Amino acid sequence: MNKILVVEDEKTISELIRINLVDTGYECQCVYDGKQAADLIENENFDLILLDIMLPIIDGYELIEYIKPFDIPVIFLTAKADVKERVKGLKLGAEDYIIKPFEIIELLARVEAVLRRFHKTSQYLSVYDVTIDTLSRIVKKNNQVINLTVKEYDLLILFIQNKNIALFRDRIYENVWGESYMGDSRTVDLHVQRMRKKLGLEDKIVPVYKIGYRLEAES
Repeated sequence: MNKILVVEDEKTISELIRINLVDTGYECQCVYDGKQAADLIENENFDLILLDIMLPIIDGYELIEYIKPFDIPVIFLTAKADVKERVKGLKLGAEDYIIKPFEIIELLARVEAVLRRFHKTSQYLSVYDVTIDTLSRIVKKNNQVINLTVKEYDLLILFIQNKNIALFRDRIYENVWGESYMGDSRTVDLHVQRMRKKLGLEDKIVPVYKIGYRLEAES
């Protein structure tokens, strides 16, 4: 299980991030100023740090310099939308830069991308009696191989990475098809229905009225 440190002084934002990371299957700790973060980094191992820039005591720009020797990837979280600020953050060594306010699905996707880049993601994913080998892209249910199309496989991965989160149809389409959503829900609905029928997940991947779908799963 990947361990993520959230360094964010706004406790409501910090708690929202923590809840969603834990629901997705990550271990998560939160601190609220740069000094707390530095002390914790010295004594514990983390796979990724989500780092606000405007922090009490030690700000994010100072703290990332301290983090560098530990070789822990960092994603900046900030309200600073200026291009110069983004370039500064990336030049200091951040792997990514997310501007507040952000959608949780975007944050989770970027977390997954950075962990994958650093080879810190698990080769195997599972939900209920379904297991996925992400290297071979083999999906099994009760140890029986289930043949999914490319889009069905990508949908399954998206739902597992966003367990218990209501995913809007436009976000599903843009993440899986890689194109702008034009308002036609039939493509998403058809592929979701086929995928969950093949895997016997009809009562687990449920419609959310006027939104899209949610995979209901234990954290």
